[in-house]
Amino acid sequence: MIELDGAAGEGGGQILRTALALSMITGQPFRIRNIRANRSKPGLMRQHLVAVQAAQQVSNAAVTGAQVGAMELDFVPGPIAAGDYAFAIGTAGSCTLVLQTIVLALLHAEQPSTVRISGGTHNAMAPPVQFLQRAYLPLLARMGAEVGIELLRHGFYPAGGGIVAASVQPCARLAPIECIERGALADAYAEAFIAGIPASVGTRELARVGTALGWEQRQLHLRGLPAEQGPGNALLLTLAYERQTEVFAAFGARGIPAETVADQALAEARSYIASGAAVGEHLADQLMLPLALAGGGRFTLSTVSRHAVTNASVIERFLPVSVRFEHGERRSTCVVKPR
Repeated sequence: MIELDGAAGEGGGQILRTALALSMITGQPFRIRNIRANRSKPGLMRQHLVAVQAAQQVSNAAVTGAQVGAMELDFVPGPIAAGDYAFAIGTAGSCTLVLQTIVLALLHAEQPSTVRISGGTHNAMAPPVQFLQRAYLPLLARMGAEVGIELLRHGFYPAGGGIVAASVQPCARLAPIECIERGALADAYAEAFIAGIPASVGTRELARVGTALGWEQRQLHLRGLPAEQGPGNALLLTLAYERQTEVFAAFGARGIPAETVADQALAEARSYIASGAAVGEHLADQLMLPLALAGGGRFTLSTVSRHAVTNASVIERFLPVSVRFEHGERRSTCVVKPR
């Protein structure tokens, strides 16, 4: 039984999600205490509970402590089983975070699987669906994994109601890759998603982005959604380079000016652009795990966050690899290799 402290490092939900994924894949049970201890509302929230329940179903696991608010959990996995899975978060909790918990495990099933999750698709503190589609899945494809993700309905905080569907083909072994240089910029565009709120909010966000980055009108897209999918607003900036695509997001909320939302996304995008790295801060968190499962790889990243360092330490508890960060002047390099 691997013992984990949920208060270690960054102290958030990623410790639990990474542990669940690696426990299913390696067959190693774990116990985690102090779940999400560094958050304003510690313990299992609804989306974390659904991630546990999803992992439990996928691996026929024995679980104790799976309830909202729980600070401690035991997880003992069984064999990974393919299937047609459906999970309902019941709140605006993130569908993408639940999906990321089980996708890599389902690669190890003997047959193809499908997953359908309802909840939030565009939430603060979680990757939007387009991030997975445009930035994460192409990297998995380079490693040999065949995973598809479809956004069926948008879901914003606080109403939720979004629907995401995924298909996962078996992949016995991921191949190591290196992502060092991103290449020349091939395309760049901004999208403002609007549901049940005035279109002027999105127009102002796009105007701010266009002015700040010198983008033309053809690069600025207002995406109007049915009112019943709102109220909600998300701003996405997509930078497609020759070898890597990155997506930066910010989310509107009551009382926050449209220009402030745009500035949040712009700050992340500018930091990434200036770094010259292949991978941004949030994609780095996601890429470490498949590289560790592949047994090695390297990538340059714009920011070594506390989140990334914490994730690396959890990976090293389950797999015979080392995950190290070599710090440079503008960008750093993450090196994953056998231990």
